Amino acid sequence: MITIYTIGGYEEVGKNMTAVEYNGEVVIVDMGIRLDRVLIHEDVNFQKMSSRDLRKLGAIPDDKAIRNKKVVAIALSHGHLDHIGAVAKLAPHYPDVPIYGTPYTIKLTKNEVRGEQYFEVKNPMYETNYGEIVQVSENLAIEFVQITHSIPQSSIVVIHTPEGAVVYACDYKFDNNNPIGEKPDYKRLREIGKEGVKVFVPESTRVSEQTKTPSEAAAKLLLEDFFLYEGMEEKGLITTTFASHIARLQELIEIANKMGRQAVLVGRSLSKYTGIAKQLGLIKMKGAKAVRSPNAVKNTLKEVSQAKENYLLIVTGHQGEPGAVLTRMANGELYNIGKEDTVVFSAGVIPNPLNIAQRYALEIKLRMRGVRLVKDLHVSGHASREDHRYLIKLLNPENIVPAHGEFRMLTHYAELAEEEGYLIGRDVFVSRNGYKVEIK
Repeated sequence: MITIYTIGGYEEVGKNMTAVEYNGEVVIVDMGIRLDRVLIHEDVNFQKMSSRDLRKLGAIPDDKAIRNKKVVAIALSHGHLDHIGAVAKLAPHYPDVPIYGTPYTIKLTKNEVRGEQYFEVKNPMYETNYGEIVQVSENLAIEFVQITHSIPQSSIVVIHTPEGAVVYACDYKFDNNNPIGEKPDYKRLREIGKEGVKVFVPESTRVSEQTKTPSEAAAKLLLEDFFLYEGMEEKGLITTTFASHIARLQELIEIANKMGRQAVLVGRSLSKYTGIAKQLGLIKMKGAKAVRSPNAVKNTLKEVSQAKENYLLIVTGHQGEPGAVLTRMANGELYNIGKEDTVVFSAGVIPNPLNIAQRYALEIKLRMRGVRLVKDLHVSGHASREDHRYLIKLLNPENIVPAHGEFRMLTHYAELAEEEGYLIGRDVFVSRNGYKVEIK
């Protein structure tokens, strides 16, 4: 029997954590945080908060259901904080259990645990390449299959058991024209489907959208069409996007070079993600610079404000997070933002009430200062309905447990599964945080 513990991310967008048990042994997939529960932003080190406080706030998963189980491995699907942000708080519950992930994911995770103040994370961390199958016990092995998302080196995690594979696909989309060259490994996914998939655990965030998610190449064209048109004469240009979206940041740096401007990335998280990406050769920072310390940010923005026409600012704060660079600008700090400035949002709003409210407040403040706003030069990194339908057909799983979404999103996925011949309660199981699904 295979048991799926739906620990976190089954009632919300964020805080992802799933555990797979076979024959008394457990593999954990992801340990994420839910940022909006603690009213923090990308430039705040939440590792300084205690796990008890974070758990009370519902910001990290409650792993008590597996605390006394025999955990043999922890697998991380990709480097977003809603998938790795709680490693520093939860991995010490499983001392010496190895953590696996792609090189970029593991380097980001090591960076996150470095600031931990309450526990020492002693778990060994191993960089695992696509195509490797790592035997973690006599009966269990894990594999990372290449997929595309809005951060480099994302993976579909496969847990191989004697009863068949458990496939975890949170988060992904099928992007065949990714500007940084990454492509889904269709061949391996088809092979896994033929070998036999016992349980499929897919994300459900955008499954209600009856389309296929566009390629990142579409976002590149949107940005180029705006920034590089012949009549572009705006003096101050400021754009904001996800700090982890390396492909998007690369596009913006290249656009700045074509415009004859210097790209300046402002914010701690932007510096962190691009710094690690640069180490691995995932981004080229030609002509660009990143600043992170408070003094460097203050001095750089003062310099930029005196000659705005020479720069393209890339800043944190697209969700209106308190204390992020763009929010502080809107509050009259750091930079004299006003009628001669254009702010471009190359990011969607994360679908929860707090983010929606914060983003609304940010936009109002910017408009009150006379700033020109340009929105939605962006495509999502999450699968839409037809991406999901295609992956079901590739894998042909026996059972499906939707994940990574509010309850309504999970039920939307169950509806799609029924369109493909599955039945809720028979081979599609909609669960909640803290429960388990037993596959006999």
